[in-house]
Amino acid sequence: MQEGDLIQIAYVVRDLESAMRFYVETMHIGPWEIYTFAPPALQNSMVRGKPSDHTFRIALAQAGPVQIELIQPLTGRSVYDDFLEKKGEGLHHVKFYYPDCQKKLEEFKARGIEVIQSGKFDEDEHYYLDTEKFHGMIIEIGNNGRMR
Repeated sequence: MQEGDLIQIAYVVRDLESAMRFYVETMHIGPWEIYTFAPPALQNSMVRGKPSDHTFRIALAQAGPVQIELIQPLTGRSVYDDFLEKKGEGLHHVKFYYPDCQKKLEEFKARGIEVIQSGKFDEDEHYYLDTEKFHGMIIEIGNNGRMR
């Protein structure tokens, strides 16, 4: 994996099981790994600059070299809830790999692009950037850390 590689395409869904079944049956994508992101395993969770205790479930599967992520919000308020209210289910973000996320975040900040949601789960850091107004979707950067 090289710095800046596209590593993930993510969709927000209302029903994780139904979405996984659709991908398996129509595109043969699977098997899926399922995680629940919630405190205390979800650490340093922030939404729009404020600490957050939102929870969500994700399902991950490989589609060639790119990971497909399905996200179902559970509790609290997050950018996933905002997306579902504005657009319904669909493509939410693409994720790029950066081993030094802080360095890359400084570059984005210098361009006026701020973080709208972030957190850490095990060794995996994730940062959603306020890019929807430029590209129609959110860009996420992350270190692709281990999730046990």
